[in-house]
Amino acid sequence: MVFWILLGTLATTFAAWAEAPVASPDGYRLEPGDVLQVQVWKETDLTAETIIRPDGVMSFPLAGDVRAAGLTVEELRTALETKIRRLVPEAAVSIAVKLPQGNRVYVIGKVQKPGDFMLVRPTDVMQALALAGGATPFADVNDIKILRREGGRQVAVSFHYGDVERGRYLDQNILLKGGDTVVVP
Repeated sequence: MVFWILLGTLATTFAAWAEAPVASPDGYRLEPGDVLQVQVWKETDLTAETIIRPDGVMSFPLAGDVRAAGLTVEELRTALETKIRRLVPEAAVSIAVKLPQGNRVYVIGKVQKPGDFMLVRPTDVMQALALAGGATPFADVNDIKILRREGGRQVAVSFHYGDVERGRYLDQNILLKGGDTVVVP
C-alpha cells in the first residue's frame, strides 16, 4: 500500500516537473562567455560566431561593439539590426545561442562535489546543492549564503536548509542567476 502511495506521489511530482517552463518569462538573459551564432539574411559576409567578452560586450561587423550581457536574445537582435540597418537598410538579423557558457553558478565549501555548474534551466538553491552532491556531514547547512552581484556590489542572501527541508520559509529557496556563488560553511 505504501509503495502505491509513494508511486502516485512520484508520478504527480514528475508530471508537475515535466510541465514546468524551461525559460524564465522574459527569456534567457545573455552572460559573458556565451557563444552566439549571428546571421544577417542574404548577407553571407555578415555571418559569424561570436563570444560575449568578460566586459559584457560583443563585436560584430558593421555594428562594432554592442552591449550584450543582461539582454535577451530578442533585445540583442533588435539592437544589432538597428545598427546594421544604417548601412544595410533591409537587414534581417537572426541570433542563436550556440553555447550558453556564461550562465554558471558556483557551489563551494562543504559539499561533496564543489565546482561550477551550467544553468540549463531555472535552478534554485536546493537544486544547486543537489548538483554538488549535497552537503558533507560537517557542513553548517543552516548558515548557507548565496553571494550575488547587484548593481556593481556584492550582496549575501541567507539560506537555512533545515527550514526549506521542512517546507517552511520556502521564499528563501531563490532561483539562482548566472554568476551566483552558493557558500556552504
